[in-house]
Amino acid sequence: MNAGGDDAAREADAAAAAKTFAALDQLATMVAIVHADGRCVFANAAFESVLGLSRRSVLRVRLFDWFVESRAISDTVAAVARNAFSTGRFDALLRRPAPAEPLPVHAIVSQTDDGDAVVVELIEIEQQIRLDREERAQGLAQASGELIRNLAHEIKNPLGGIRGAAQLLGMELAQPALAEYTQVIIEEVDRLQLLVDRLLAPHRLPHVVSDVNIHEVCERVHALIAAEHPRGLRVVRDYDTSIPEFRGDREQLIQAVLNIARNAAQALTERIAEGSAVLVLRTRVARQVTIDKRRWRLALELHIEDNGPGVRADLRDRIFYPLVSGREGGSGLGLTLAQTFVQQHDGTVEFESEPGRTIFKILVPLP
Repeated sequence: MNAGGDDAAREADAAAAAKTFAALDQLATMVAIVHADGRCVFANAAFESVLGLSRRSVLRVRLFDWFVESRAISDTVAAVARNAFSTGRFDALLRRPAPAEPLPVHAIVSQTDDGDAVVVELIEIEQQIRLDREERAQGLAQASGELIRNLAHEIKNPLGGIRGAAQLLGMELAQPALAEYTQVIIEEVDRLQLLVDRLLAPHRLPHVVSDVNIHEVCERVHALIAAEHPRGLRVVRDYDTSIPEFRGDREQLIQAVLNIARNAAQALTERIAEGSAVLVLRTRVARQVTIDKRRWRLALELHIEDNGPGVRADLRDRIFYPLVSGREGGSGLGLTLAQTFVQQHDGTVEFESEPGRTIFKILVPLP
């Protein structure tokens, strides 16, 4: 009977704590309210999500037992609880149910109004690195975008004059052979004009918002890639058909996915010649996602994966910069435009790469 009574009391305490600390469920980082002896009073939704367990299961175990090395967390919690210092920080490994590997985290232990309880916040070190990288990328994208727009406008203005003068000159020349030179000028001006238009396009085209089905986007890209590479490239479609429609610009998203898929196909040139190239379009739902410092309950996760040689190490930190290309003859605009179009949907583009496997991941918030 006592055991049953203890369980009932524990359930009641957990319910009360869930009401008291409900606001902590809105945080993207893992947060727990813990007594000095390690008993968990509350664990937020992010904690449940990372461990892949229900809140009830999380609260049954002492917080200290979730750490590979428990000494640092137990000593810090005890010291903060007895007011030896107000805040403690350290790096640690958080256990997760098998077969998941332990998760590197940065732990912050802080005091609460309740002298016996402390707040333990756990920040995924990988997530923190990603957020820092994303913040830098956002700033660089804005700065480089402004620079490119200004430069494009300055280039655009004289191009019309050069083209018109070349046309007039061609009409005045009596020798056809000389007229060929003016035609070269006109063709090169037209090529530059096209480049400038592509630089300006993301910022001046109307944002046509409608309901978007991501799988219609993927099927359109699949059809285009298959037509461009009818042999040697196998396109695998791995869709989660439960993903709901969302508001967005369908054509922009098609262009974003197509740019990344074309980049992947170009990286697969040698494998296509061998007949062993594989391109994967994979859709999934991601939960509790932080994008540009905003937390979203659900997000679309679209992977564009290839089995090519991978992104060169010297390009990885600047692969989304304008005019940076890893292949001869490339404009260096494909990934820049893809990132711009996705950012206009409050999303982001990330990638991970190693020889034989490169994944570009598009994240877009879902309603």
